[in-house]
Parts: sequence; C-alpha cells; structure tokens
Amino acid sequence: MKILLLNGPNLQLLGTREPGIYGGDTLPEIVNNVKILAAELHCTIEDHQSNIEGELVSWIGSARANGFDGIILNAAAYTHTSVALRDAISAVSLPTIEVHLSNTAARESFRHHSFIAPVCAGVIAGFGKDSYLLALRALHNLLARKKEFNSK
Repeated sequence: MKILLLNGPNLQLLGTREPGIYGGDTLPEIVNNVKILAAELHCTIEDHQSNIEGELVSWIGSARANGFDGIILNAAAYTHTSVALRDAISAVSLPTIEVHLSNTAARESFRHHSFIAPVCAGVIAGFGKDSYLLALRALHNLLARKKEFNSK
C-alpha cells in the first residue's frame, strides 16, 4: 500500500505553535512516527507539507496517477474554507482520511464545519499526534478490506 500524507498551512510550526492545543511534537517527529507504523503495516508513506492551497490540490489531483492507494490529509485551516480541496478529493476518488490534532468540534465555532469531511472516508480528531497513527491504521484497514473484497 502506498499512502500520501499531506499537511496544510502552519503545521511546519508544530512543536512551538500553541503547544497547549497542538502538543509539543514537531511535524517531522510526527511524520517519522507515522513512517515507523507504516513499515510495520507494510505500507509506504510519501509526505508533503504546504502553506499553499494549490500545492495541496495538485498533490491530491495527481495521487492516483502516482500510484497512491489512499490519502491522509490534515488540511489545517483549509478544512474550514477550501472547496478546491473538497473537489480534488472527490475527483480523485481515493479513500481519504481527514485528520486533526485537536478536537475541532470543541474549539471556535468557525472550526466546526469541514468542507472536506463529506468526501472523506472518515475523520479522526482530538487525539494529538496519535490522530495520525489512528488515521493510518483506519486507512490501512479500509484498503485491506477493499482489496479482500475485490479479490473475491
């Protein structure tokens, strides 16, 4: 399984950005932990971070052509604003897990709505850095079931 892990705006600041909300781990530390779990699950991870919405849209749009089986996406603030990301996820038709470090439903009201959740296979939020590991396990299980079903 080949998984695309995408991180949106300001996540390069993890470790120093509001650690009371987002935790003390840096994005490279979180990604490294995801890659360790991926190796255990016999998955490969390709990761990217961008503050630019169009770059995220382009990576999603080319995911199928680049051989990815699924996507884990922390769109950060774009979760609440981006129809373009929603449309890219819908267009590529790859199972996508929306992930957040914090529980967005327990935060400011503008964070309660996700444009991307309706086109994602699921949403995992509020478990800090473990949200990413839970998202990988969920996507791995989803893809394994899909593969098993298609082989019958």
